[in-house]
Amino acid sequence: MPRLSATDDRVLARRRQVGEQIRRVREQLNLSQPDVCGRSGIDIATYSRIEQGHSSPLLDTLIRIADAMDVSLTELVADGRPPQRGA
Repeated sequence: MPRLSATDDRVLARRRQVGEQIRRVREQLNLSQPDVCGRSGIDIATYSRIEQGHSSPLLDTLIRIADAMDVSLTELVADGRPPQRGA
């Protein structure tokens, strides 16, 4: 099996961060995974894989999750770092 490049490792790590952020937001709102799935139309297995960072969601899926939680898309993908210009 070929070794992932540093870029691939970074992308995988960021995907896990996004999944963790989605879980944090959901928990802060006192929503269960089934709550979000029922509101978004996403099946629970897919949603669970997203939160665990095992699946890379489409933008459409992220929008459905944000709408189901009544939060901005930015809140779901926030990483806590200030924006970097020209990087």
